[in-house]
Amino acid sequence: MWMIPEQNQSWVSEFILLGFSSDPMTNNILFIVFLLIYLNSVLGNGLIILLICLDTHLHTPMYFFLCILATLDMGYVTTTMPQMLVNLLAHSKTISFAGCWMQMYVFSALGITECTFFVVMAYDRYVAICYPLRYTVILNWGLCIRLASGSLVCGFLSALLHTFFTMSLPYCGPNKVNHYFCEGPSVRSLACMDTHLIEMVDLVLSVFVVVTPISLIVASYIYIVMAIMKIKSTQARFKAFSTCASHLTVVTFFYGPASYIYMRPNSSYSPEKDKQISLFYNTFTALLNPMVYSLRNKDIKRAFLKVMANGRMNL
Repeated sequence: MWMIPEQNQSWVSEFILLGFSSDPMTNNILFIVFLLIYLNSVLGNGLIILLICLDTHLHTPMYFFLCILATLDMGYVTTTMPQMLVNLLAHSKTISFAGCWMQMYVFSALGITECTFFVVMAYDRYVAICYPLRYTVILNWGLCIRLASGSLVCGFLSALLHTFFTMSLPYCGPNKVNHYFCEGPSVRSLACMDTHLIEMVDLVLSVFVVVTPISLIVASYIYIVMAIMKIKSTQARFKAFSTCASHLTVVTFFYGPASYIYMRPNSSYSPEKDKQISLFYNTFTALLNPMVYSLRNKDIKRAFLKVMANGRMNL
């Protein structure tokens, strides 16, 4: 049944983000740790973008998609981390209702965009391994731009539905969000009405933006594995597998925690556990992506050395 709040109840105009701890010493330590993580995430992804833009040898569909992924990661982590860093040191941990609305929308939009974009990157690997001679013909620049644009449109439209349904609920108190940012399930738990219908709508949306991409990625890799097994050369087979390893690693780190947060029943909601799990797909994925793609990628390493050499020559 729907629980309609009484008319004399006040509506929430701001939320309080409780974060990880109320102990000042613990917060100071967490501030240093998360500041280092944030700076490394931004610098690492920024470096990948810079290298891909500067080195013409990296102007291929694969690195075009990697550049977009790095941009999404930078935006994704910047949506939540600066607010969290401020709250770790500030006495007041409030965020306005409009600010919470905007943070939830941008976070969801970039997250859903990244969900769909991993499918695009899986398709890129599928074409590269199954149709290597036709790779640049199939994945021409027009198609690459359409795939990237389609991911953005899908992400920002889907996030609008998720955010609208969550933030249109009546919030008449309490206003303490047991999280470090305005994540949908955490904010929705404060609504002063039955949210079962909204949760069902959100679950359907989650199936669309999580299960469907995972299914397409799995289907792509089934065809990829089948194609790789037909390669007679062991060295060539290993090289083909290694080109997919980075993508699979990142996909696992992102989809695993995100699936748990958005697809589990509301009865299993655990604020403390949710905060820790959210760090994986929000913070650590953005930190690990540059490491995963650069450490295993000779082209990125070569581009970095080339840029460093050119920098020394200019000096």
